[in-house]
Amino acid sequence: MLRTLPQWIERNFLTLAVGFSLLALFHPPLFAWIKPHIALGLGIIMFGMGLTLDFGDFARVGREWRAAGLGVGLQYLIMPLVAWVLCVALRLPPEAAVGVILVGCCPSGTASNVIAYFARADVPLSVVMTLLSTLIAPLATPALVELLAGERVAVDFWAMVRSVFWIVVFPLLDGLILRHLLCERLKPLIRIFPSISVVTISAVIACVVALNQKTILEFPALIMLAVILHNAMGYLCGFWATRMLGGGTITARTISIEVGMQNSGLAVALAGTFFGPTAALAGAIFSLWQNLTGVALARIWSRTAGTGEGDLRVKE
Repeated sequence: MLRTLPQWIERNFLTLAVGFSLLALFHPPLFAWIKPHIALGLGIIMFGMGLTLDFGDFARVGREWRAAGLGVGLQYLIMPLVAWVLCVALRLPPEAAVGVILVGCCPSGTASNVIAYFARADVPLSVVMTLLSTLIAPLATPALVELLAGERVAVDFWAMVRSVFWIVVFPLLDGLILRHLLCERLKPLIRIFPSISVVTISAVIACVVALNQKTILEFPALIMLAVILHNAMGYLCGFWATRMLGGGTITARTISIEVGMQNSGLAVALAGTFFGPTAALAGAIFSLWQNLTGVALARIWSRTAGTGEGDLRVKE
């Protein structure tokens, strides 16, 4: 039982995520209490991923820096542009449009690293792209929002750096170092960590649903449509732009996930600070939707994961 339970949990990732979300929708207190512990949960997941990697993986990403640069470039080109086009095409009200554009102008979130792991994509590349896009965000996000929406926002650079360090870098390094020191002894722990990650991310998704229950039940159809199209176009454009520019399949999948999944929590925080509750709707809905689609995409791609070093590179 103890051996098969982790495997069952991994195989039923999407079922658990949807099930937890439905429970949260009908009874929010079941998962709302998780809110103060979301950062800790994500840190545990990153620690687990660190256990599955080694320092050589990140050395390889350093040698193939073009892939990371391409991913970050597409992140800040595709998502803001798609957001603006959708706002114009759907004729969204100004405050709702600002919210959609805010989501598009934010960096990728740490959830993309988790989804890349389960999709058997290039996790080190995903982590590096998340770090780079987040470090650029204090300059890029306000500039893009002002360009596309005509509104000014401010992003606290050092707050973002601290957040990324404690949620991503620190636990990931801990996992890498521990694996390096105790490789053989950690094999039983490594085998169960993916299932721990599944339960954790499913609970985080459910917490988002619980905290935004009223918003979801009000069913703001036009904003939901914008969110669905925005997320889908991020995945599609990220993948095919990478392929057309010479990237291998695994690199394209990694960049697709990175581009399609945003730091929607930052978008909600900025919208609440500078605009209002209507502007925050897009970020709240995007947070739920991107995680569910990310889980579904990971399930599909994990079954057809490519192999081979050449598949991880952007061609010279």
